[in-house]
Amino acid sequence: MTTINNPIIPGMAPDPAIIRVDDTYYLAASTFHWQPAVQFFEFKDLNDWQLVDYALKDGEVNLRGTSTPAGIWAPHLSYDKTTKKYWLAYSHMVNMGGREFNSDSYAMSADSIHGPWSKPIFMTAIGFDPAIYHENGKHYVAILEWENRDGYQAPGHIVIAEADLDNGGIIGDWHRVTQGFTTRGCAEAPQIYQHGSYYYLLIAAGGTGYAHGVEIGRAKHILGPYEPHPSGEPIITSSPRHLFSLGDPDAGHFEMYNPDSVMQKSGHVSLVETTTGEWYIAHLMSRPLENKLLNPLGRETAIQKMIWTEDEWLEMADGSNLAKMKVDGIKGFAYTSSSNWDIFDDFDNDYDLRFMTPYREQTKEWVNTNERTGYLRIHGENSYFSQRNPAIMATRATSFDYEVETKVEFHPNHYSETAGTGLYYDANNWIYLYLTYSEEDGSTILTILQAKLGQRIEYPNHKIKVPEGIASLKIIYQNGFATLQYLLEEEWLTLEKNIDVTYLSDEGVNGEPGEIGGFTALFNFIGSVDAHQRDSYADFDYYNVKNY
Repeated sequence: MTTINNPIIPGMAPDPAIIRVDDTYYLAASTFHWQPAVQFFEFKDLNDWQLVDYALKDGEVNLRGTSTPAGIWAPHLSYDKTTKKYWLAYSHMVNMGGREFNSDSYAMSADSIHGPWSKPIFMTAIGFDPAIYHENGKHYVAILEWENRDGYQAPGHIVIAEADLDNGGIIGDWHRVTQGFTTRGCAEAPQIYQHGSYYYLLIAAGGTGYAHGVEIGRAKHILGPYEPHPSGEPIITSSPRHLFSLGDPDAGHFEMYNPDSVMQKSGHVSLVETTTGEWYIAHLMSRPLENKLLNPLGRETAIQKMIWTEDEWLEMADGSNLAKMKVDGIKGFAYTSSSNWDIFDDFDNDYDLRFMTPYREQTKEWVNTNERTGYLRIHGENSYFSQRNPAIMATRATSFDYEVETKVEFHPNHYSETAGTGLYYDANNWIYLYLTYSEEDGSTILTILQAKLGQRIEYPNHKIKVPEGIASLKIIYQNGFATLQYLLEEEWLTLEKNIDVTYLSDEGVNGEPGEIGGFTALFNFIGSVDAHQRDSYADFDYYNVKNY
Protein backbone atom coordinates (compact mmCIF):
# COMPACT_ATOMS: atom_id res chain seq x y z
CA MET A 1 0.00 0.00 0.00
CA THR A 2 1.28 3.48 -0.86
CA THR A 3 1.53 6.45 1.48
CA ILE A 4 0.20 10.01 1.54
CA ASN A 5 2.47 12.56 3.23
CA ASN A 6 0.98 15.37 5.29
CA PRO A 7 0.35 18.21 4.96
CA ILE A 8 -1.34 17.56 1.64
CA ILE A 9 -1.77 21.33 1.20
CA PRO A 10 1.05 23.27 2.92
CA GLY A 11 0.72 26.91 3.93
CA MET A 12 -2.52 28.76 4.58
CA ALA A 13 -5.25 26.25 3.77
CA PRO A 14 -7.28 25.88 6.97
CA ASP A 15 -10.83 24.72 7.72
CA PRO A 16 -10.88 22.22 4.83
CA ALA A 17 -14.24 21.15 3.43
CA ILE A 18 -13.91 18.13 1.16
CA ILE A 19 -16.40 16.46 -1.19
CA ARG A 20 -16.26 13.91 -3.98
CA VAL A 21 -18.37 14.21 -7.13
CA ASP A 22 -18.00 11.13 -9.34
CA ASP A 23 -14.24 10.44 -9.36
CA THR A 24 -13.05 13.98 -8.57
CA TYR A 25 -12.40 15.43 -5.12
CA TYR A 26 -12.82 19.10 -4.31
CA LEU A 27 -11.71 21.00 -1.24
CA ALA A 28 -12.49 24.53 -0.06
CA ALA A 29 -10.30 26.43 2.41
CA SER A 30 -10.52 29.72 4.33
CA THR A 31 -8.92 32.96 3.14
CA PHE A 32 -9.74 35.55 5.88
CA HIS A 33 -8.63 39.06 4.74
CA TRP A 34 -7.23 37.80 1.41
CA GLN A 35 -8.79 38.19 -2.04
CA PRO A 36 -9.93 36.37 -4.15
CA ALA A 37 -11.77 34.65 -1.33
CA VAL A 38 -12.32 30.92 -0.66
CA GLN A 39 -9.70 28.71 -2.27
CA PHE A 40 -10.83 25.69 -4.32
CA PHE A 41 -8.46 22.75 -4.72
CA GLU A 42 -9.08 19.78 -7.00
CA PHE A 43 -7.52 16.32 -7.18
CA LYS A 44 -8.14 12.72 -8.21
CA ASP A 45 -6.35 10.65 -5.57
CA LEU A 46 -6.21 12.69 -2.32
CA ASN A 47 -2.52 13.34 -2.99
CA ASP A 48 -1.70 15.64 -5.93
CA TRP A 49 -3.73 18.73 -5.16
CA GLN A 50 -3.92 21.85 -7.30
CA LEU A 51 -5.46 25.24 -6.67
CA VAL A 52 -8.03 25.57 -9.47
CA ASP A 53 -10.26 28.53 -8.62
CA TYR A 54 -11.82 30.84 -6.03
CA ALA A 55 -15.48 31.25 -5.10
CA LEU A 56 -15.62 34.99 -4.33
CA LYS A 57 -13.68 36.77 -7.06
CA ASP A 58 -16.07 39.22 -8.69
CA GLY A 59 -16.76 41.78 -6.00
CA GLU A 60 -19.17 39.67 -3.94
CA VAL A 61 -17.43 40.64 -0.71
CA ASN A 62 -15.78 43.81 0.59
CA LEU A 63 -12.84 43.08 2.92
CA ARG A 64 -11.37 46.56 3.13
CA GLY A 65 -10.60 47.48 6.72
CA THR A 66 -10.73 43.86 7.90
CA SER A 67 -8.77 43.27 11.10
CA THR A 68 -6.69 40.13 11.60
CA PRO A 69 -7.99 37.42 11.72
CA ALA A 70 -11.50 38.38 10.57
CA GLY A 71 -12.83 38.11 7.01
CA ILE A 72 -14.04 34.97 5.24
CA TRP A 73 -14.14 31.99 7.60
CA ALA A 74 -14.71 28.24 7.28
CA PRO A 75 -16.23 27.68 3.84
CA HIS A 76 -18.28 24.51 3.60
CA LEU A 77 -18.71 22.61 0.34
CA SER A 78 -21.62 20.26 -0.32
CA TYR A 79 -23.20 18.62 -3.34
CA ASP A 80 -26.94 18.18 -3.70
CA LYS A 81 -27.39 14.94 -5.66
CA THR A 82 -31.05 15.75 -6.31
CA THR A 83 -30.42 19.02 -8.15
CA LYS A 84 -26.79 18.25 -9.07
CA LYS A 85 -25.71 21.58 -7.67
CA TYR A 86 -22.63 22.52 -5.69
CA TRP A 87 -23.32 24.56 -2.58
CA LEU A 88 -20.93 26.77 -0.66
CA ALA A 89 -21.68 28.17 2.79
CA TYR A 90 -19.34 30.59 4.52
CA SER A 91 -19.14 33.22 7.24
CA HIS A 92 -18.02 36.80 6.83
CA MET A 93 -16.61 37.80 10.21
CA VAL A 94 -16.98 41.58 10.29
CA ASN A 95 -16.25 42.34 13.97
CA MET A 96 -14.41 40.56 16.77
CA GLY A 97 -14.28 43.47 19.23
CA GLY A 98 -15.80 43.07 22.67
CA ARG A 99 -16.09 39.34 22.05
CA GLU A 100 -19.20 40.09 20.01
CA PHE A 101 -17.96 38.15 16.95
CA ASN A 102 -20.48 39.64 14.52
CA SER A 103 -20.59 37.27 11.58
CA ASP A 104 -22.94 37.09 8.61
CA SER A 105 -23.30 33.67 7.00
CA TYR A 106 -24.23 33.11 3.37
CA ALA A 107 -24.89 30.33 0.88
CA MET A 108 -24.39 30.22 -2.89
CA SER A 109 -24.69 27.55 -5.59
CA ALA A 110 -23.28 26.59 -8.98
CA ASP A 111 -23.53 23.84 -11.56
CA SER A 112 -19.73 23.54 -11.57
CA ILE A 113 -17.03 24.12 -9.00
CA HIS A 114 -15.70 26.74 -11.44
CA GLY A 115 -19.01 28.59 -11.44
CA PRO A 116 -20.63 30.80 -12.30
CA TRP A 117 -21.77 30.95 -8.70
CA SER A 118 -25.09 32.47 -7.72
CA LYS A 119 -25.13 35.66 -5.72
CA PRO A 120 -24.67 34.93 -2.01
CA ILE A 121 -27.94 34.68 -0.09
CA PHE A 122 -28.01 35.64 3.59
CA MET A 123 -28.69 32.73 5.94
CA THR A 124 -28.07 33.92 9.51
CA ALA A 125 -26.04 36.12 11.86
CA ILE A 126 -26.34 33.74 14.83
CA GLY A 127 -22.69 32.72 14.77
CA PHE A 128 -20.13 31.23 12.39
CA ASP A 129 -18.97 28.02 10.65
CA PRO A 130 -22.17 27.11 8.75
CA ALA A 131 -22.47 23.72 7.03
CA ILE A 132 -25.28 22.56 4.73
CA TYR A 133 -26.72 19.03 4.70
CA HIS A 134 -29.03 17.91 1.87
CA GLU A 135 -31.64 15.16 2.28
CA ASN A 136 -34.60 14.27 0.05
CA GLY A 137 -35.21 17.80 -1.16
CA LYS A 138 -34.76 19.32 2.29
CA HIS A 139 -31.72 21.25 3.46
CA TYR A 140 -30.36 21.77 6.96
CA VAL A 141 -27.79 24.21 8.31
CA ALA A 142 -25.60 23.44 11.31
CA ILE A 143 -23.66 26.32 12.87
CA LEU A 144 -22.18 27.61 16.12
CA GLU A 145 -24.54 29.92 18.01
CA TRP A 146 -22.11 32.46 19.48
CA GLU A 147 -22.47 33.08 23.22
CA ASN A 148 -21.45 36.51 24.55
CA ARG A 149 -23.27 36.59 27.94
CA ASP A 150 -21.38 36.46 31.22
CA GLY A 151 -22.08 33.34 33.23
CA TYR A 152 -22.86 31.12 30.24
CA GLN A 153 -20.65 28.46 28.69
CA ALA A 154 -18.74 29.96 25.79
CA PRO A 155 -18.42 29.92 22.88
CA GLY A 156 -21.99 28.60 22.70
CA HIS A 157 -24.20 25.83 21.32
CA ILE A 158 -24.10 23.91 18.09
CA VAL A 159 -27.51 24.55 16.52
CA ILE A 160 -29.35 23.02 13.56
CA ALA A 161 -32.29 24.31 11.54
CA GLU A 162 -33.98 23.59 8.24
CA ALA A 163 -32.71 26.04 5.64
CA ASP A 164 -34.45 27.88 2.81
CA LEU A 165 -31.91 27.73 0.00
CA ASP A 166 -34.28 29.39 -2.46
CA ASN A 167 -34.84 32.60 -0.55
CA GLY A 168 -32.29 32.49 2.26
CA GLY A 169 -32.79 32.27 6.00
CA ILE A 170 -34.10 29.32 7.97
CA ILE A 171 -37.44 27.54 8.26
CA GLY A 172 -38.80 27.26 11.78
CA ASP A 173 -36.56 27.52 14.81
CA TRP A 174 -32.95 26.77 15.64
CA HIS A 175 -32.46 23.61 17.71
CA ARG A 176 -29.64 23.53 20.25
CA VAL A 177 -28.07 20.08 20.07
CA THR A 178 -24.76 20.19 21.98
CA GLN A 179 -22.01 22.28 23.55
CA GLY A 180 -19.48 19.58 22.81
CA PHE A 181 -19.00 15.83 23.19
CA THR A 182 -15.89 15.91 25.42
CA THR A 183 -14.52 18.17 28.17
CA ARG A 184 -12.28 20.18 25.82
CA GLY A 185 -14.94 22.81 25.22
CA CYS A 186 -14.99 25.41 22.45
CA ALA A 187 -17.29 23.38 20.20
CA GLU A 188 -17.49 24.81 16.69
CA ALA A 189 -17.42 23.89 12.98
CA PRO A 190 -20.30 21.36 12.95
CA GLN A 191 -20.65 18.95 10.00
CA ILE A 192 -23.60 16.57 9.52
CA TYR A 193 -23.27 13.17 7.82
CA GLN A 194 -25.53 10.15 7.50
CA HIS A 195 -24.15 6.61 7.57
CA GLY A 196 -25.97 3.40 8.25
CA SER A 197 -28.73 3.94 10.79
CA TYR A 198 -27.37 7.17 12.31
CA TYR A 199 -26.80 10.84 11.67
CA TYR A 200 -23.32 11.88 12.75
CA LEU A 201 -22.26 15.30 13.95
CA LEU A 202 -18.55 16.06 13.63
CA ILE A 203 -17.34 19.18 15.44
CA ALA A 204 -14.06 20.93 16.21
CA ALA A 205 -13.15 21.39 19.86
CA GLY A 206 -10.51 22.77 22.19
CA GLY A 207 -9.94 26.03 20.31
CA THR A 208 -7.87 26.38 17.18
CA GLY A 209 -4.59 26.06 19.11
CA TYR A 210 -2.57 23.21 20.57
CA ALA A 211 -5.62 21.55 22.17
CA HIS A 212 -7.54 21.36 18.90
CA GLY A 213 -9.37 18.14 18.22
CA VAL A 214 -12.29 16.43 16.48
CA GLU A 215 -15.35 15.25 18.37
CA ILE A 216 -18.22 13.07 17.18
CA GLY A 217 -21.78 12.36 18.27
CA ARG A 218 -24.61 10.40 16.67
CA ALA A 219 -28.39 10.43 16.67
CA LYS A 220 -31.33 8.62 15.10
CA HIS A 221 -32.84 11.95 14.04
CA ILE A 222 -31.05 14.88 12.46
CA LEU A 223 -32.11 17.25 15.24
CA GLY A 224 -30.90 14.89 17.93
CA PRO A 225 -30.50 14.01 20.69
CA TYR A 226 -26.84 13.23 19.92
CA GLU A 227 -24.89 10.77 22.04
CA PRO A 228 -21.11 11.29 22.34
CA HIS A 229 -18.43 8.81 21.32
CA PRO A 230 -18.00 6.41 24.24
CA SER A 231 -14.30 7.21 24.69
CA GLY A 232 -15.13 10.69 25.94
CA GLU A 233 -12.12 12.01 24.02
CA PRO A 234 -11.54 13.49 20.54
CA ILE A 235 -11.38 10.94 17.72
CA ILE A 236 -8.54 12.96 16.11
CA THR A 237 -6.09 15.33 17.79
CA SER A 238 -2.40 16.14 17.98
CA SER A 239 -2.50 16.15 21.78
CA PRO A 240 -4.32 13.05 23.07
CA ARG A 241 -3.90 13.69 26.80
CA HIS A 242 -7.03 14.64 28.69
CA LEU A 243 -8.06 18.28 28.98
CA PHE A 244 -10.88 19.90 30.93
CA SER A 245 -11.52 23.31 29.41
CA LEU A 246 -15.27 23.86 29.42
CA GLY A 247 -16.20 27.51 29.26
CA ASP A 248 -12.95 28.65 27.67
CA PRO A 249 -14.18 30.51 24.56
CA ASP A 250 -10.97 29.94 22.59
CA ALA A 251 -7.39 29.62 23.69
CA GLY A 252 -3.97 28.73 22.40
CA HIS A 253 -3.56 26.05 25.09
CA PHE A 254 0.21 26.08 24.73
CA GLU A 255 0.39 23.59 27.60
CA MET A 256 -1.10 21.01 25.21
CA TYR A 257 1.84 21.17 22.78
CA ASN A 258 2.93 17.62 21.96
CA PRO A 259 6.76 17.42 21.82
CA ASP A 260 6.57 13.94 20.26
CA SER A 261 4.63 15.05 17.18
CA VAL A 262 5.64 17.12 14.15
CA MET A 263 1.97 17.81 13.52
CA GLN A 264 0.15 20.13 15.94
CA LYS A 265 -3.33 21.67 16.26
CA SER A 266 -5.18 18.93 14.36
CA GLY A 267 -8.90 19.65 14.12
CA HIS A 268 -11.78 21.18 12.10
CA VAL A 269 -12.61 18.29 9.81
CA SER A 270 -14.56 17.19 6.78
CA LEU A 271 -15.37 13.57 5.86
CA VAL A 272 -15.32 11.94 2.43
CA GLU A 273 -15.84 8.45 0.98
CA THR A 274 -13.57 7.38 -1.87
CA THR A 275 -14.56 5.59 -5.07
CA THR A 276 -13.16 2.43 -3.45
CA GLY A 277 -15.42 2.69 -0.41
CA GLU A 278 -12.66 3.91 1.92
CA TRP A 279 -13.10 6.86 4.27
CA TYR A 280 -10.84 9.84 4.95
CA ILE A 281 -11.05 12.98 7.04
CA ALA A 282 -9.44 16.22 5.89
CA HIS A 283 -8.44 18.47 8.78
CA LEU A 284 -6.34 21.50 9.59
CA MET A 285 -2.92 21.21 11.22
CA SER A 286 0.17 23.30 12.01
CA ARG A 287 3.93 22.79 12.17
CA PRO A 288 5.77 25.11 14.57
CA LEU A 289 9.31 26.28 14.05
CA GLU A 290 11.93 24.11 15.72
CA ASN A 291 12.17 24.77 19.47
CA LYS A 292 9.44 27.43 19.25
CA LEU A 293 5.66 27.51 19.58
CA LEU A 294 5.38 29.78 16.54
CA ASN A 295 3.64 28.68 13.33
CA PRO A 296 4.58 30.89 10.35
CA LEU A 297 2.91 28.60 7.82
CA GLY A 298 -0.35 28.97 9.68
CA ARG A 299 -2.91 26.20 9.58
CA GLU A 300 -2.41 23.73 6.76
CA THR A 301 -4.51 20.85 5.41
CA ALA A 302 -3.83 17.23 6.35
CA ILE A 303 -5.72 13.98 5.88
CA GLN A 304 -6.28 10.84 7.99
CA LYS A 305 -7.66 7.44 7.04
CA MET A 306 -10.81 6.40 8.93
CA ILE A 307 -12.91 3.27 9.47
CA TRP A 308 -16.41 2.50 10.69
CA THR A 309 -16.36 0.12 13.64
CA GLU A 310 -18.73 -2.78 14.17
CA ASP A 311 -20.74 -0.70 16.61
CA GLU A 312 -21.08 2.07 14.00
CA TRP A 313 -18.58 4.64 15.26
CA LEU A 314 -16.10 6.51 13.10
CA GLU A 315 -12.49 6.13 14.23
CA MET A 316 -8.97 6.44 12.85
CA ALA A 317 -7.92 3.39 10.86
CA ASP A 318 -4.88 2.70 13.05
CA GLY A 319 -7.00 2.50 16.20
CA SER A 320 -5.54 5.62 17.85
CA ASN A 321 -6.70 9.22 17.96
CA LEU A 322 -3.27 10.79 17.25
CA ALA A 323 -3.08 12.52 13.85
CA LYS A 324 -0.16 11.25 11.73
CA MET A 325 2.19 12.78 9.17
CA LYS A 326 2.03 9.63 7.01
CA VAL A 327 -1.26 7.99 6.03
CA ASP A 328 -2.16 4.92 3.99
CA GLY A 329 -3.36 5.96 0.55
CA ILE A 330 -6.33 4.78 -1.48
CA LYS A 331 -6.16 1.15 -2.54
CA GLY A 332 -5.07 0.71 -6.14
CA PHE A 333 -3.46 4.15 -6.55
CA ALA A 334 0.26 4.36 -7.19
CA TYR A 335 1.55 7.57 -5.62
CA THR A 336 4.70 8.44 -7.54
CA SER A 337 4.97 12.13 -6.65
CA SER A 338 3.47 14.83 -4.50
CA SER A 339 2.31 18.28 -5.46
CA ASN A 340 5.02 20.79 -6.33
CA TRP A 341 4.43 24.06 -4.52
CA ASP A 342 7.25 25.97 -6.25
CA ILE A 343 6.16 28.95 -8.36
CA PHE A 344 7.70 30.46 -11.46
CA ASP A 345 5.82 33.12 -13.41
CA ASP A 346 7.42 35.10 -16.24
CA PHE A 347 4.18 37.03 -16.83
CA ASP A 348 4.19 36.24 -20.56
CA ASN A 349 0.45 35.66 -20.30
CA ASP A 350 -1.76 36.43 -17.32
CA TYR A 351 -0.40 36.09 -13.80
CA ASP A 352 -0.45 32.90 -11.73
CA LEU A 353 -3.74 31.91 -10.10
CA ARG A 354 -1.99 31.57 -6.74
CA PHE A 355 -1.49 35.32 -6.37
CA MET A 356 -3.72 36.83 -3.68
CA THR A 357 -4.12 40.36 -2.35
CA PRO A 358 -4.92 41.50 1.21
CA TYR A 359 -8.15 43.42 1.81
CA ARG A 360 -8.94 44.38 -1.82
CA GLU A 361 -9.84 42.94 -5.21
CA GLN A 362 -7.37 42.43 -8.01
CA THR A 363 -8.45 44.69 -10.89
CA LYS A 364 -6.65 45.59 -14.11
CA GLU A 365 -6.63 49.24 -13.08
CA TRP A 366 -3.83 48.57 -10.60
CA VAL A 367 -2.33 45.20 -11.63
CA ASN A 368 -2.09 43.67 -15.08
CA THR A 369 0.09 42.06 -17.74
CA ASN A 370 -1.46 44.10 -20.55
CA GLU A 371 0.31 47.44 -20.30
CA ARG A 372 3.76 45.94 -20.89
CA THR A 373 4.09 42.55 -22.53
CA GLY A 374 6.03 40.03 -20.46
CA TYR A 375 5.82 42.05 -17.25
CA LEU A 376 3.44 42.35 -14.33
CA ARG A 377 2.74 46.04 -13.87
CA ILE A 378 1.69 47.13 -10.37
CA HIS A 379 0.48 50.69 -9.91
CA GLY A 380 1.48 52.01 -6.50
CA GLU A 381 -1.20 52.81 -3.96
CA ASN A 382 -1.46 52.85 -0.15
CA SER A 383 1.28 52.04 2.34
CA TYR A 384 1.46 48.41 3.43
CA PHE A 385 0.21 49.57 6.82
CA SER A 386 -3.12 50.18 5.07
CA GLN A 387 -6.04 47.81 5.42
CA ARG A 388 -7.80 49.27 2.42
CA ASN A 389 -5.82 49.51 -0.82
CA PRO A 390 -2.31 48.09 -0.60
CA ALA A 391 -0.95 47.18 -4.05
CA ILE A 392 0.33 43.73 -3.09
CA MET A 393 0.45 40.49 -5.08
CA ALA A 394 1.29 37.64 -2.72
CA THR A 395 1.52 33.85 -2.57
CA ARG A 396 1.28 31.53 0.42
CA ALA A 397 4.53 30.46 2.05
CA THR A 398 4.59 26.65 1.97
CA SER A 399 7.98 25.71 3.46
CA PHE A 400 10.34 26.61 6.32
CA ASP A 401 13.24 26.78 3.87
CA TYR A 402 12.80 28.63 0.59
CA GLU A 403 13.77 31.65 -1.46
CA VAL A 404 11.65 34.17 -3.33
CA GLU A 405 13.19 36.10 -6.21
CA THR A 406 12.01 38.79 -8.61
CA LYS A 407 13.36 41.42 -11.00
CA VAL A 408 11.83 44.87 -10.90
CA GLU A 409 12.12 48.02 -12.98
CA PHE A 410 11.05 51.17 -11.16
CA HIS A 411 11.71 54.88 -11.68
CA PRO A 412 10.48 56.83 -8.64
CA ASN A 413 10.77 60.59 -8.27
CA HIS A 414 9.64 60.87 -4.63
CA TYR A 415 10.52 59.09 -1.39
CA SER A 416 6.87 58.03 -1.00
CA GLU A 417 7.08 55.91 -4.16
CA THR A 418 8.41 52.38 -3.59
CA ALA A 419 8.46 48.95 -5.24
CA GLY A 420 9.97 45.60 -4.33
CA THR A 421 9.44 42.27 -2.61
CA GLY A 422 8.85 41.11 0.94
CA LEU A 423 7.32 38.84 3.54
CA TYR A 424 3.82 39.70 4.77
CA TYR A 425 1.49 38.55 7.51
CA ASP A 426 -0.92 41.47 7.76
CA ALA A 427 -0.92 45.28 7.68
CA ASN A 428 0.96 45.50 10.98
CA ASN A 429 3.56 42.80 10.34
CA TRP A 430 5.85 42.55 7.30
CA ILE A 431 9.35 43.17 5.94
CA TYR A 432 10.06 44.88 2.64
CA LEU A 433 13.14 45.01 0.36
CA TYR A 434 12.44 47.86 -2.05
CA LEU A 435 13.50 50.59 -4.46
CA THR A 436 12.68 54.22 -3.74
CA TYR A 437 13.97 57.74 -4.47
CA SER A 438 16.64 59.34 -2.28
CA GLU A 439 16.73 63.15 -2.26
CA GLU A 440 20.17 63.06 -0.60
CA ASP A 441 21.63 60.90 -3.37
CA GLY A 442 19.48 62.24 -6.20
CA SER A 443 19.05 58.63 -7.27
CA THR A 444 16.96 55.53 -6.97
CA ILE A 445 18.16 53.45 -4.03
CA LEU A 446 17.55 50.03 -2.53
CA THR A 447 16.70 49.80 1.18
CA ILE A 448 14.65 47.93 3.82
CA LEU A 449 11.52 48.72 5.82
CA GLN A 450 9.93 46.56 8.47
CA ALA A 451 6.65 46.51 10.38
CA LYS A 452 6.49 44.64 13.69
CA LEU A 453 3.32 44.73 15.79
CA GLY A 454 2.43 47.98 14.03
CA GLN A 455 5.79 49.64 14.70
CA ARG A 456 7.67 51.10 11.73
CA ILE A 457 11.34 50.03 11.64
CA GLU A 458 13.69 51.71 9.15
CA TYR A 459 17.17 50.54 8.16
CA PRO A 460 18.96 53.90 7.64
CA ASN A 461 22.39 52.31 7.18
CA HIS A 462 21.24 50.00 4.39
CA LYS A 463 21.09 52.04 1.19
CA ILE A 464 22.39 50.95 -2.20
CA LYS A 465 22.30 53.20 -5.29
CA VAL A 466 20.38 51.73 -8.24
CA PRO A 467 20.98 54.35 -10.94
CA GLU A 468 19.28 52.41 -13.75
CA GLY A 469 16.19 51.65 -11.67
CA ILE A 470 16.49 47.91 -12.38
CA ALA A 471 17.38 45.30 -9.78
CA SER A 472 16.93 41.61 -9.06
CA LEU A 473 15.83 41.02 -5.48
CA LYS A 474 15.89 37.87 -3.37
CA ILE A 475 14.72 36.88 0.09
CA ILE A 476 16.10 33.65 1.55
CA TYR A 477 13.86 32.37 4.35
CA GLN A 478 15.29 29.74 6.68
CA ASN A 479 13.38 28.64 9.77
CA GLY A 480 12.13 32.09 10.70
CA PHE A 481 15.16 34.13 9.62
CA ALA A 482 15.44 36.16 6.42
CA THR A 483 18.48 37.14 4.37
CA LEU A 484 17.91 39.96 1.85
CA GLN A 485 19.96 40.00 -1.34
CA TYR A 486 20.17 42.01 -4.56
CA LEU A 487 21.81 41.77 -7.98
CA LEU A 488 22.61 44.84 -10.11
CA GLU A 489 25.22 43.40 -12.47
CA GLU A 490 26.57 39.84 -12.26
CA GLU A 491 26.84 38.88 -8.59
CA TRP A 492 24.30 38.48 -5.82
CA LEU A 493 25.17 40.65 -2.81
CA THR A 494 23.70 40.58 0.71
CA LEU A 495 22.08 43.73 2.05
CA GLU A 496 21.21 42.20 5.45
CA LYS A 497 21.34 38.65 6.74
CA ASN A 498 19.51 36.58 9.34
CA ILE A 499 16.81 39.08 10.25
CA ASP A 500 14.57 37.53 12.91
CA VAL A 501 11.13 37.29 11.31
CA THR A 502 9.80 34.50 13.53
CA TYR A 503 7.11 36.96 14.66
CA LEU A 504 5.53 36.64 11.21
CA SER A 505 3.51 33.72 12.54
CA ASP A 506 0.09 33.04 14.02
CA GLU A 507 1.36 33.43 17.58
CA GLY A 508 3.86 36.22 16.91
CA VAL A 509 1.66 39.03 15.62
CA ASN A 510 -0.25 39.69 18.82
CA GLY A 511 2.44 40.68 21.30
CA GLU A 512 0.65 38.99 24.18
CA PRO A 513 2.40 35.84 25.47
CA GLY A 514 0.25 32.73 25.57
CA GLU A 515 -2.25 33.94 22.99
CA ILE A 516 -2.81 33.42 19.30
CA GLY A 517 -2.70 36.72 17.44
CA GLY A 518 -4.07 35.38 14.20
CA PHE A 519 -4.45 32.28 12.08
CA THR A 520 -3.77 33.50 8.56
CA ALA A 521 -0.09 32.61 7.92
CA LEU A 522 2.96 34.04 6.18
CA PHE A 523 2.91 35.19 2.54
CA ASN A 524 5.60 36.25 0.05
CA PHE A 525 4.83 39.30 -2.04
CA ILE A 526 5.74 41.80 -4.70
CA GLY A 527 4.17 45.23 -4.63
CA SER A 528 4.35 48.98 -5.00
CA VAL A 529 3.46 52.05 -2.95
CA ASP A 530 2.67 55.55 -4.17
CA ALA A 531 1.71 57.99 -1.40
CA HIS A 532 2.73 60.88 -3.66
CA GLN A 533 0.75 61.53 -6.88
CA ARG A 534 -0.47 57.97 -7.59
CA ASP A 535 1.21 58.12 -10.98
CA SER A 536 4.07 55.66 -10.48
CA TYR A 537 4.18 51.97 -11.31
CA ALA A 538 6.61 49.10 -11.12
CA ASP A 539 7.23 46.43 -13.78
CA PHE A 540 8.12 42.95 -12.52
CA ASP A 541 9.89 40.71 -15.03
CA TYR A 542 9.36 37.43 -13.17
CA TYR A 543 8.45 35.93 -9.80
CA ASN A 544 10.11 32.77 -8.55
CA VAL A 545 9.56 30.85 -5.31
CA LYS A 546 11.74 27.78 -4.80
CA ASN A 547 11.17 25.51 -1.81
CA TYR A 548 13.89 23.33 -0.30
